[in-house]
This record gives sequence, C-alpha cells and structure tokens, in this order.
Amino acid sequence: MDMPVNRFKRGLAEGRSQIGLWCTLPGGYAAECMAGSGYDWLLFDTEHSPSDPLTVLEQLQAAAPYPVSAVVRPAANDPVLIKRFLDAGAQSLLIPMVNSAAEARAAVSATRYPPEGIRGVSSLTRATRFGRIADYATRCADELCLLVQIETREALDHIEEIAAVDGVDGIFVGPADLAASLGHPGTSGHPEVVARIEDAIARIRAAGKPAGILTPDTDFAARCIELGTTFTAVGVDVGILARETEALLAKFRT
Repeated sequence: MDMPVNRFKRGLAEGRSQIGLWCTLPGGYAAECMAGSGYDWLLFDTEHSPSDPLTVLEQLQAAAPYPVSAVVRPAANDPVLIKRFLDAGAQSLLIPMVNSAAEARAAVSATRYPPEGIRGVSSLTRATRFGRIADYATRCADELCLLVQIETREALDHIEEIAAVDGVDGIFVGPADLAASLGHPGTSGHPEVVARIEDAIARIRAAGKPAGILTPDTDFAARCIELGTTFTAVGVDVGILARETEALLAKFRT
C-alpha cells in the first residue's frame, strides 16, 4: 500500500493560497459537514476545545473521503500528544506556543523516528494502514507537515531563528494570544497588534517560510493574503454557528 500524499504540504511548497476553517466541535459528524464545504484545509483543534485524540480520530476518518486536507493542533508542544496524533494518521500538525528555535527543534524531533528524533515506533497504527505501508518508518517524514505557531512577544523576537530550523514547514501567527502578550487582551484589531502581525508575515516570508494566520475578519484576512499568507483560516465553526443563529433569530425579534 502506498503512502498518502500530503496535498497541503505540496501546496505550501508551491506557494498556493489555501483557505482553511477552524473546527472546534468534537467528533466526526460536524467534521464531515465542514469537509464538504470546499475549504482547502480544516484545522482540528484540541488546544481550545473539548477534543482529544479519540475525537480527532473520528474527524480524520470523516474528512478522509473529501478533497480537503486535515491539520491537527495538539494541546501543547508535547511529544506524547504529537506521537498519538501522528499514529492516528494526522499528516499535518500545528504546534502552539513555539517561542524559540529550541522549542521548534523539539517539535520536529517529536515527529521523527530515531536517530533523527524521538518519536516512538509502532508498525500497527492507522498511520501505517495497520502495517500495510511497508516503508512507512523510512518515508513518513516526506509526507509530514509541521507548522509552528508564534503568539507571544518572545516568539516575535525569534522569528528568523525559528524559521531556520530544519523540519519546520510553515509559521503561523496567532493573533489572540499575541494581542494578550502585547498587552491588549481581547483586542486583536488593536493598531499595535495589527502592525506586529503584518511585520511578522513579512519577516516569515523573507526567511523563506510559508506564513499562516487565523482571522474571522474577512477584510484583514484578505490583507494578510495580500501580504503573503498562503495558509489562511477565515473562520471558526462554533463562531459561525453562534453568530449565524443569533442573526437568524434577530430577524424575527423586535
């Protein structure tokens, strides 16, 4: 059996703009609904949602038949969590709160088998198609995509060093935590935050790495794409559900 091709990673390498959607509703039913909406990628989040490896497994299975790439965000830069998501078949990971080159190297190491890294070995996982991909251990890194998330003042100070880490395939700017780190919690649209995000995108691109972001502000999303983001998430499932149901009700309430 052949190794699944990581279309998302290919798109990053080719510089194609890929539009994504954040998924925080646990389980496969909502994931399958979103998978058919036409986005290039879906982010299955376990940092700010009730989701865990078992619910993400359902999401990966639900999305698999659709022409959409799955990206998984572990709750932390933790080699045990990273191992579990990789074994479940995730090929693209977004690692939160990466503040330095050392932390980026740790994330890379968690995705690689020895001697290049520390990932534990099992030949009977969903990732190996239960042992049917004979050369998985030697070839899997070719189809794994590692994104690291910069979302603090400290991380901004180390963009170039993080970008230089071999095995980092893209750098994602997290506006909400960045705003808090800069002293503006809850105000991602603050002029200082916007200016630092725009500067970060430019620096990431200058360092030769793809840049990404999540923002439900459609005007700012378009601005980020103009500045060079190539993986841009433009909404969150629960946010869309909450705001659209409120808007529908408002049409019938005076």
